[in-house]
Formats: sequence, structure tokens, C-alpha cells
Amino acid sequence: MGTTFSVGRRYARAGHVRSLTISSSVVTALVLDEDGATYRSRIATRAFSAADWSRIERALAQEAIHAAKLLAGQLPDDLDRILGGFGLSLFPQSLADLVMDCDCPGWQKPCRHLTAACYVLAESFDNDPFGILAWRGKGRDELLEQLRGHRVSALSHIAAEARPERTEAQPTAGFWTAGPRLPKPPEPLPGTVVRSDAILDQLDALELTVGRFEVGDLLRDAYRTLGCEAKDPAGTVEGNRG
Repeated sequence: MGTTFSVGRRYARAGHVRSLTISSSVVTALVLDEDGATYRSRIATRAFSAADWSRIERALAQEAIHAAKLLAGQLPDDLDRILGGFGLSLFPQSLADLVMDCDCPGWQKPCRHLTAACYVLAESFDNDPFGILAWRGKGRDELLEQLRGHRVSALSHIAAEARPERTEAQPTAGFWTAGPRLPKPPEPLPGTVVRSDAILDQLDALELTVGRFEVGDLLRDAYRTLGCEAKDPAGTVEGNRG
């Protein structure tokens, strides 16, 4: 079929392929013949099933680099390897994987119109790699939308796992209600001297002054004054410093 492909290549280079339409599983081309007639050529292959595409999309969404490349209009370098893991291939492997038809009167298939369409189809894949995916059943916009959905779902799942578990709020009823009354402190033993400033004896010396007074002395006088007022509600306190 060398002659047929040679003529088809010449047709493609000369612009005889007037239009090329890629749809799910079928490519349709209108090819102008040398005699001036235009023939419709069709090249069909098996589109991936919905289940196949679901597996492919999940695999692509798992790797951020794959989604980034697709969003940039590029196919991932290892896309064929990913498809191979599902028993699929991006490109048809032989003529047996294709169904070709042309309404020209020639009996040989592929004819020169079909081979011309094949060359132009290959060039279109170089210009827009998403064309091969559309031929396999998933257009660019639909694929990218599905990938975005998978990425959002994956990120939401990760965020849900990282989010701390919510604990039930404690009831607020009675929050401000006083609890049981504390027991009265035991009475001091007879002869025991209770000093209101005893707490200051447990502290290190405060190296602070207020004017000419040591802060520690001022605090001690304040504790003693408060202690005296507690014993004498009338406020009659002797020896109170300024």
C-alpha cells in the first residue's frame, strides 16, 4: 500500500482535506479528489467506556502534576503507562483497531482519501493533544471539569481527616450557680499568733522602692492594715503608716 499512502500524503500536503471533525470514536473528513469530486471519509475506533474514563480520571487526579499538565494543554508524559495499567492504549495499535469507510468508488480500503485524512488527523493531534482524548470519548472541557471535581473531593477528604473532632458542648445551665458552701477554716490553737502578712515571709525580697519606702514594707503594712480591719469593722487601726 506504499503508493496509496504516498498519494494520501501528497493530498494532505496539498490541502485536499477540506475539513476534519473529531467526535467520540469517529473522525469524519471531507477530501477533495483530483477529479474535483469531494468524498466523505470516516475513521472509527473504540471509545473508552464510562467505567474506563472514571478509572482514568481518578488516576490522573491523584497526581497534581498530571492535572497541572492537562490544565496547561499538555498530555502527561506517562499517560500511556497509566492507560496500560487498565489494559487500554491511547493510540490504536494496528489497522485491526480501526474501522475505515469512504464513499469514493474505489474498492481498496484505506484509499487515498482515507490515508490523506489519517495524515491530517495525526497533525491535528500534534497541534491539540486533546483531540486523541476526544476521539476516545472525552472532550477537553468535560475531562478538565471531571478532574477539578476529583481534586476538590480529594482535598475536602484530606481536610476532613485533618480537622479535629468536635466535642459536645457542655451544658451551660447552672454554670453560674454557686456550689456547696466551703467548710469554715479550723479555729487556731490557743496561743497561736495569726499574722496577716505571713504570706510575705515566703517570698524573696522585692528589690523595688516607691520613693523612700521599700515595696515589701509597704505591702506588709497593707496586709496588716487589712487584717486589722477584718477584726475591727469600725476601722480603728493603730500604727498605720501613712
